[in-house]
Amino acid sequence: MVSRPAVAPTETEPRPRLDRDRVLRAALEVADEGGLGSLTIRSLAEALGVKPMSVYHHVAGKEAILDGIVDLVFAEIELPAGDGSWRAEMQARASSARAVLRRHSWAIALMESRRSPGAASLRHHDAVLASLAAGGFPIDLAGHAYALLDSYVFGFALQEAGLPVERTDGVGELADAVMAGFEPGQYPHLARLATEVVMKPGYDFGAEFDFGLGLILDGLQERLDAAGGHQN
Repeated sequence: MVSRPAVAPTETEPRPRLDRDRVLRAALEVADEGGLGSLTIRSLAEALGVKPMSVYHHVAGKEAILDGIVDLVFAEIELPAGDGSWRAEMQARASSARAVLRRHSWAIALMESRRSPGAASLRHHDAVLASLAAGGFPIDLAGHAYALLDSYVFGFALQEAGLPVERTDGVGELADAVMAGFEPGQYPHLARLATEVVMKPGYDFGAEFDFGLGLILDGLQERLDAAGGHQN
C-alpha cells in the first residue's frame, strides 16, 4: 500500500480589521454594483461579513456613509495644480470628473448635496478656486465659472448615464432603430440629424462633451478678458 503525504489543514485567512475606511470602501462597492437604493446598513454588513451593529461602531448611520462615499468619489477626481493654464486645468478637471462619474453614476445627484462635506471634497473645491484665482479670475467671476462648469459636467454626466445604450458610440445604432418607426417626412429635422450626423460611422455622443466644454471655456475667457484679468 502506497502511503500518501499528509495534507496540512487549510488555515482560514484572518479577516481584515474593520475600520471606517474599510466600511466606506465597501459601501462604495455596494453602491457601484447595485445603485444607491441597494445601499443599506444590512447590505453593507453582509458585504463586510459582519453584523449590522458592527457597522455602527465606525459610522453613525446612513447619512454619515453617504458623506463618506461622496468624499471618496471627490478624491478620485484630478485636482488642478494651480500653476499652469487655468483653461487646461479646468479641461483636465472636467474630463476627470466625467470619467469618475461614469464609474459612480449614483453619485451625480449627491456631489453638492452634503451638509457635512469631507476633507477631499473641500480640498477639491479649494483647488479649483485656487486654479481660477491663479488664472486671474476675480473671486466673483471664479464663483460664476465654478458653478457653470459643475452644472455642465454634472448635467452631461447625468444625461450620459441615462442613455439607453451601454456605450456612447452606440447612439447611432439606437437612432437607426428609432428611425425605423418614423413615417417618411414625419420628423424631418430629426431625420436629417440622424442620417447626416448621428448614424455616420464613428459618431460618438461622448464627443459632445468636449464641444460644449470648449464653448464654456471660450465664454469664460471672454469674461476674464473683459474683467481685465491676467492669463496663465
